[in-house]
Amino acid sequence: VFDCHTAHIPCKWTNIERKLDRVTGDILEENPTFIKAGDAAIVEMVPCKPMCVETFDEYPKLGRFSIRDNKQVVAVGIIKQVTKKAKEGKMTKAAGRR
Repeated sequence: VFDCHTAHIPCKWTNIERKLDRVTGDILEENPTFIKAGDAAIVEMVPCKPMCVETFDEYPKLGRFSIRDNKQVVAVGIIKQVTKKAKEGKMTKAAGRR
């Protein structure tokens, strides 16, 4: 479960992009097959439902997250990049008046 501010949404890890050195932030490995406890990494996650988040650089309070498994925290981090979806659906009358 991906916890970001008040949202608790299941997510899928689609890709582990890089494994990083925890102290210096240098890239240790590109496209690693796994990460272990204590490793720092840049990963790509896709939420199962739409959610509102921002990058840590733009809005730090909405850019932090934690990941839980069976009510136990397994990872924490910051959001580096957000891929936004195009808006879908039709506009309501109230929204059209603004």
